[in-house]
Amino acid sequence: MAYPVRHDEPRDDEDERRSPRLMTMEEYWVFEHGSPIRHEFVAGEAFAMVGESKRHSRVAGNILARCLEASREGPCRAFMSGIKLRLRDRVYYPDVMVACGPELDDEYCEEAPCLLVEVLSRSTRRTDQREKLAAYTTIPSLGTYLLVEQRRRLVDHYRRDAAGHWQRDTLVDEGAIALSCPAITLTLDEIYEGVTLPPPDEALRVREEVPAQYR
Repeated sequence: MAYPVRHDEPRDDEDERRSPRLMTMEEYWVFEHGSPIRHEFVAGEAFAMVGESKRHSRVAGNILARCLEASREGPCRAFMSGIKLRLRDRVYYPDVMVACGPELDDEYCEEAPCLLVEVLSRSTRRTDQREKLAAYTTIPSLGTYLLVEQRRRLVDHYRRDAAGHWQRDTLVDEGAIALSCPAITLTLDEIYEGVTLPPPDEALRVREEVPAQYR
């Protein structure tokens, strides 16, 4: 889970969390390998990640458990947030990632996921709903991106249709998501199993508007 990153919008904490200078991708790999904390890399800058709540970890863990179970006998690989997603000019740590193509020689990275999941928090909401949505939906192998609330039972399900266009479905309180990679049906009951949610008046969702092409 990382603090929000926007190329065109300053962050309240940007002086504290961003790298002191621009760096190349090669410099980032050296920097990250020697750092005691993880950083995401965007447009030449490394942004420090922060810890996650127990609720966040439980939600992500529930999704990972279902993906691991489905991947056990097949070619797919499921990972939690310790594995990097390497794109052309950026590196992210998705909360959950599933890849089913040929495995890279690099044991710390994937490049062609079919499923990505981010669990929303106050600090990451804008990044996950805007920047990562825009970046993830350019990945040719990706078929599904899930944005999962941790303070109420709500999931935004982005899926690539047969024509290659991205569609969004929103599930609230109940429902199920049919995934093709891995081939499972993921219910909201499974996602929120064992998760204690705050009272409704404390769980109001401040939704950021997403780009019109993804609505």
